[in-house]
Amino acid sequence: MGSSSSYSEIPRDQSELITGCDEDDHGLAKTQGKNWGIFICWLLGNGCLLGFNGMVTIEDYYVYLFPNYHPTRVITLVYQPFVLTTTALFAYHEAKINTRIRNLAGYTLFFLSSFGVIVLDAASSGRGGIAPFVGLCLIAAAFGVSDGHVQGGMTGDLSLMCPEFIQSFFAGIAASGAITSALRFLTKAIFENSRDGLRKGAMLFSSIACFFELLCVLLYAFVFPKLPIVKFYRTKAASEGSLTVSADLAAGGIKSQSDPLAEEDPDYAERLSNRQLLHQNIDYALDVFLIYVLTLSIFPGFLAEDTGTHSLGSWYALVLIATFNVSDLIGRYMPLIEQIKLASRKWLLIAVIARFLFIPAFYFTVKYCDEGWVIMLTSFLGLSNGHLTVCVITEAPKGYKGPEQNALGNMLVFFLLAGIFCGVVLDWMWLIGKGW
Repeated sequence: MGSSSSYSEIPRDQSELITGCDEDDHGLAKTQGKNWGIFICWLLGNGCLLGFNGMVTIEDYYVYLFPNYHPTRVITLVYQPFVLTTTALFAYHEAKINTRIRNLAGYTLFFLSSFGVIVLDAASSGRGGIAPFVGLCLIAAAFGVSDGHVQGGMTGDLSLMCPEFIQSFFAGIAASGAITSALRFLTKAIFENSRDGLRKGAMLFSSIACFFELLCVLLYAFVFPKLPIVKFYRTKAASEGSLTVSADLAAGGIKSQSDPLAEEDPDYAERLSNRQLLHQNIDYALDVFLIYVLTLSIFPGFLAEDTGTHSLGSWYALVLIATFNVSDLIGRYMPLIEQIKLASRKWLLIAVIARFLFIPAFYFTVKYCDEGWVIMLTSFLGLSNGHLTVCVITEAPKGYKGPEQNALGNMLVFFLLAGIFCGVVLDWMWLIGKGW
């Protein structure tokens, strides 16, 4: 396993560019702006899924418009091939990709796709039918391409920085679900008794998501690359042979320079191949794949369509989705408590496999128990999903050089999204015996 070079190995002429100060200030560069960086990573994680989560969260509106097309399941299924294919292409070519352009393109497409949801509804005057539904599926595909740009690009980029950044980014991804659920409750409550209230609430919600995606574009373009701690880690990655950070360094005011150590010792700049990295981390890849196979085989399709009708009425599906999202968010912060963080590779795999007991648990709970038990089970599903995801993502890159960490982050996101795709397909199996 490759080992990260220490800060003392960074050439003086490059490391001084991080802060523009003398050697005594170099330690400050490793922490200066860290809290802002953590917060911005959280916001960028939100932006990674806020738009698509918005489409899923206003599923009550789409179920009303397209009652015969299973919109919750179909939209998610359309989304998956595009995000998986895009991520696979980037993961294969990650060493040559300009990460800054990749992420900016992704966040910009997120913004345009969110705006497209509003334009489509206005153009169709809020009516159903096959044409608006096809348009909705095309927007879902655009969200998939956007996610394929951003999630792998950001994970690879943050993997070569401090663990708190990537933990915050993935917490932000989960927070996007919790925030969309909270906003959906609010908009539904405000417009529930008004004429055309379902549509008004959905469009207000989509407008908020559109604004937030634009904020992420601006944050990543103009604020994040200028943080001293971000400059430090990207300069360190460049000194270890990374070619993906040059544009980000330029945006932060640092001119990329060749590393004298790499010129004197060719072995210094060498990195493990993607195949070698995968071989060394196959258990981590299997972990994230199985985590999301299980989760997406239940959420959101089964929770939205197959849990029956209860006293909560039309609010029931929203409550279940919100319960999962909030629990997932809490679970992603649990690894910050060292005593409960799973760091053992063996126990991580055992815990991931044990989660498949959720399938019979949900089947029998929905069939024989009331909604309280289903809500409790949904919260455990979310907690375990968030906790295990962050444990794997933060542990896997440790001990590698910057270019290897970037490659490994991209690969893990590919396996994560492959698990989501398989889970979405398996989610249709709940319909066996029920017909269309």
